[in-house]
Amino acid sequence: MRQRRTFIFSCLCFGYAFLYIPILTMIAWSFNDSRLMSVWTGFSLRWYQALWQNEQIIDAALLSLRIAFVSATFATLLGTLAALAMSRLGRFRGRTAFSGMLAAPLVMPEVITGLSLLMLFVSLQGLLGWPAKRGADTIAIAHITFAMAYVAVVVQARLTAMDRSLEEAAMDLGGRPMGVTLDITLPLIAPAMLSGWLLAFTLSLDDLVIASFVSGPESSTLPMVIYSKVKLGIAPDVNALAAVIVSIVGLGVLAAGWLMLRTARRHTTGAP
Repeated sequence: MRQRRTFIFSCLCFGYAFLYIPILTMIAWSFNDSRLMSVWTGFSLRWYQALWQNEQIIDAALLSLRIAFVSATFATLLGTLAALAMSRLGRFRGRTAFSGMLAAPLVMPEVITGLSLLMLFVSLQGLLGWPAKRGADTIAIAHITFAMAYVAVVVQARLTAMDRSLEEAAMDLGGRPMGVTLDITLPLIAPAMLSGWLLAFTLSLDDLVIASFVSGPESSTLPMVIYSKVKLGIAPDVNALAAVIVSIVGLGVLAAGWLMLRTARRHTTGAP
């Protein structure tokens, strides 16, 4: 038993080291005074200052955040409606086709998705004159297209596991279907909707392939800018940007963990 525990602990340590040592190394090199990645010349914050003065990266980061927020919000709304339809409408006509179309973005290669959306936008521009040019709007629509499928899966899992007796009791007491959905169902699936929104936000912020197909020359997202810089060699300011992103994500994870621990303690102790 002791050898088994030692083996499991060793595998756990190896896995964490494999994941986090490269990240910690990248953060350490972001404080290097030298431009070269192979020579350490001393501790410096010059690349963080250079990052703050780099308008290209700042504009790309703001554009990515704006697109991610819009696409995550609409993807959550549409994905929740799709999950409600799959869980509450029963065996309606076209359910199989609707389920297949909803799951298609989950298994479709990103290259195929990006190419098909590009052809769609080009066809719409020729027929309707919209979109006039590819940019932030087309990127947001593309991200909504595939992100809503992930939201629908998360919310549908919560709806399937939810106790429907609460909804039935509300209906027996005279509640209308829309009122029951707003007052009972949505508060119960709110954590799943929040998880879906965060997942959609992350997917949009991280996307490179699809955005490369549907973006224009004046709408480069942050992953596209980073990829273009890395192709010419790893720049120290990119390491500084990655360190900032890792720090923000780490603080968010710590805050979420603290809130979850605090909520669990309140439920355990019965404190308000």
